Amino acid sequence: MLKAALTDSSYGSMNHRMHHRVALETRRVTANLPVKLVDDACHVTGRGITETLVAGLERVKRSAAAAKARALKGKLRLTIDIETSRERARH
Repeated sequence: MLKAALTDSSYGSMNHRMHHRVALETRRVTANLPVKLVDDACHVTGRGITETLVAGLERVKRSAAAAKARALKGKLRLTIDIETSRERARH
């Protein structure tokens, strides 16, 4: 396994890309993660460790929101006139 040395400019560039992508506060974390899982995930995403972890955390967040939306199935009563909703203004 090859490890590349990261310079201060590498970290600066990575942080710039992350902050540019999402203007959120960041939290530095230390975690013991399985090496193969991290390597495989980075290979799949084609990104570095931080970007891959951010993508995974965003996916967890989206799946929780989707589960919440699925739980609403059958709970909302909507009265919609399908024919009216299909009409489009003709210009």
